[in-house]
Amino acid sequence: MNRPLTGIVPPMISPMRGRDELDAAGLERLVERVLAGGVSGLFVLGTTGEGPSLSYRLRRELVERVCRQVRGRVPVLVGITDTAFVEALTLARCAADAGAQAVVAAPPYYLPGGQPELREYLRHLVSELPLPLFLYNMPALTKVAFELETVRAAMDEPRIVGLKDSSGDMAYFRDAAALLPQRPDWSLLVGPEEHLMDALLAGGHGGVCGGANLFPALYVALFEACRAGDLSRAHALHAQVIRVGEALYRIGRHPSAVIKGLKCALSCLGVSDDFMAEPFHRFRADERALVERRLEALRADITALGLHRGEGA
Repeated sequence: MNRPLTGIVPPMISPMRGRDELDAAGLERLVERVLAGGVSGLFVLGTTGEGPSLSYRLRRELVERVCRQVRGRVPVLVGITDTAFVEALTLARCAADAGAQAVVAAPPYYLPGGQPELREYLRHLVSELPLPLFLYNMPALTKVAFELETVRAAMDEPRIVGLKDSSGDMAYFRDAAALLPQRPDWSLLVGPEEHLMDALLAGGHGGVCGGANLFPALYVALFEACRAGDLSRAHALHAQVIRVGEALYRIGRHPSAVIKGLKCALSCLGVSDDFMAEPFHRFRADERALVERRLEALRADITALGLHRGEGA
């Protein structure tokens, strides 16, 4: 894995056919779809992948299948976030055995830790991890952030190699970017795709964008335009990224609508099943019909932008 890791690293959905059953054929199609779009890596078992909702057995199977299929074409990052320290380590060792290149951990959720406790947790974790570690800042779901002082301290540990920031707080992101001279090999990646362009222009290295499950070439093109300084092209692509979110992520009344929208759209395209891990459920018929209509319009818009990178367009 090159350091810093740059580009688009989709947080892959986890295609499922039942409560503890992967959609294996759908997973294979999804992996090839995103790779065809020119992505720089894959992130499995993140929020979009419903990682904490899957059984430990299913998590291991998913990691093993993805790594076996990817065969080193791009780095595979594996989410190991867990309330149990030992389970996080167990999954990290499984990831290493399968051939993954790094692991990703958010603060343990449920009982929120203080920053001194988080720093100690990271010291203990990294001392036993078999792979490099990315921090995952997701305070909306974990109830606690990796504050900047904790990030600064983490940069002193060579085996912690980056930060994925999904806080949506661009002031925090810019402050994190200001720390980059301390670690030339440190990767700073943004989660919320509506902030991808701003994050890249602020010095970020790339994005972990859910929409890249569907249209990876769109997000790769936006990354490339920003890196080339082609702001006119970047603004046009950014506007299309915003349209993807508006069309697919706001159907329904609950936060799970984002993942439901992505899974439903991929199902409409014949890529993978849209089964959701409990307690969530797939979109009903009326919602699916709305996704189908909006997806057709999105595909036409993206084609008009000249994106034809295989299935990933």
